[in-house]
Amino acid sequence: MSLPNLTLTELQRLEGQRAETVDTLQMDHDAFQGFYQQTARPVWVFLFRRTGDEQLADDLLQDTYYRFLRTHRDFENESHRRNYLFRIARNVANDALRWRRDRSCAPLPENGPGEPAAGGNAAAQSENRTDLNRAMTSLSVRQRDALWLAYAEGSSHQEIAEVLGLKTASIKLLLFRARRKLAGILQGGRGEGGR
Repeated sequence: MSLPNLTLTELQRLEGQRAETVDTLQMDHDAFQGFYQQTARPVWVFLFRRTGDEQLADDLLQDTYYRFLRTHRDFENESHRRNYLFRIARNVANDALRWRRDRSCAPLPENGPGEPAAGGNAAAQSENRTDLNRAMTSLSVRQRDALWLAYAEGSSHQEIAEVLGLKTASIKLLLFRARRKLAGILQGGRGEGGR
């Protein structure tokens, strides 16, 4: 549909959609900028670790913030807002991975983007990182997400429960089993069966 061929009705409908989108943005520009600066990198890394694809993580990050801005939710505090953003990111990643599940997904990179192996023994660090990446892919998605949120993002059990849509009481057991399985895999065993 090109602009010169639009009817008045179509223009009115498009204007209504634009107005509706503008009305749904509950944060002002400065508040959103501050929130974005605090959360964009951690959310992008979360999406990248889930997908293993930098370009896909970029696209999903945009989709995450778009969906976040379209919500009509009131947030109790910044922590609640941040947790809700991660929940959206998790759902967006799940949708993308579900769509790609019949294709072979790229393995997780040995180093994160822009993270060269640092320190004295780069080969050993690279090998350890590769082992950890392989071990993490052996965990269930829920276990990987819980470990990432707990140890990379420093989220509390309650925050992890909000993001994963679980009860807070189940997070301690989920983390215990995930750590136990990961340790077993890294030690050369099979670890505990995943859930």
